[in-house]
Amino acid sequence: MSAKSNLKLPGSLDLRGLVFLMILGAAAIIVPILTLAVPAGSALHIPLYVVALLGKYLCYALLALALDLVWGYCGILSLGHGAFFALGGYAMGMYLMRQIGTRGVYANPILPDFMVFLNWKELPITWWGFNSFGYAALMALLVPGLLAFCFGWFAFRSRVTGVYLSIITQAMTYALVLAFFRNDMGFGGNNGLTDFKDILGFNVQADATRVTLFVITAIALAIGYLIARSMTISKFGKVLIAVRDAESRTRFLGYRVENYKLVAFTVSAMMAGVAGALYVPQVGIINPSEFAPSNSIEAVIWVAVGGRGTLVGAALGAVVVNFGKTFFTGALPEYWLFALGALFILVTLFLPKGIVGTISHYAACKRPKIESTKPVELPAVAE
Repeated sequence: MSAKSNLKLPGSLDLRGLVFLMILGAAAIIVPILTLAVPAGSALHIPLYVVALLGKYLCYALLALALDLVWGYCGILSLGHGAFFALGGYAMGMYLMRQIGTRGVYANPILPDFMVFLNWKELPITWWGFNSFGYAALMALLVPGLLAFCFGWFAFRSRVTGVYLSIITQAMTYALVLAFFRNDMGFGGNNGLTDFKDILGFNVQADATRVTLFVITAIALAIGYLIARSMTISKFGKVLIAVRDAESRTRFLGYRVENYKLVAFTVSAMMAGVAGALYVPQVGIINPSEFAPSNSIEAVIWVAVGGRGTLVGAALGAVVVNFGKTFFTGALPEYWLFALGALFILVTLFLPKGIVGTISHYAACKRPKIESTKPVELPAVAE
């Protein structure tokens, strides 16, 4: 193989990834300018509700990216990533609730309003430390990661795979729905957490705060992509793909398959938790409905529409599908579900590899084929 063929973009990015990061960077610069610097009467002005909507789309894109890391590259069809997303959201929501203080309905400096209403006398131990933003941000990473690690430790070592693993992950989300709906859990019950005031001392409803949250979300999505990309193109990623395509053979070659799965699953869950933590201050509420199994299934649809195993496609699929939901609910309020269903059917029929996957497939078919006699080798097994 020639030296020229080994040339790569900086940071081992492909052209698709570089374009993706450039778009995110441009959005992080242009959106604040058009929102804050351009007058409201101008045609170029971006209203704040659009900024919040775009921020929500980017949070969903990060969740889809996390799911694609395990499904597209490791073959783990998780129907429980909505739970990791919701846990990260609750961690941030608990911090935001602690910031309300005496500005709540009952003016209690320590207990949130729903606890005062339910006659709680003291703050539960699960809420300790959430008056600190750093602690809340750490919990948004650690809680989903710890749950994924414990779940994966038992599931992967028991060699649960395929549809059985998918069912178990969905059962996990349903169990969390039932748990968080209970008032005695201390997480707001059915109503959840809302009526947020400040984040790091800044009004969450202020124009500058909303724009800043959008920019931070764009940066987080870019970092999440770089982490996932670095994992998938490394020797570790090659083993993940081998596990996806032939798990038994990979295990026979001497690889500890369960360890590779566990690392990928845990990192993916932590990325989903970050997405949830960024989602809550922009949407303004978090409740047990975020744990609903249907949300996890919808995330799978995003990845499938964009292109499984492409990373960029997963993020694109999340934006396209959620934009479609927003558009159809406004344009076709009585038939939007049918329109959205038609979109899924058309993608399945005409773009079976997803949007980005199909484009990449056709581009690969048009490139001249170069014969190579060197077989593809897996990295050596660590002793």
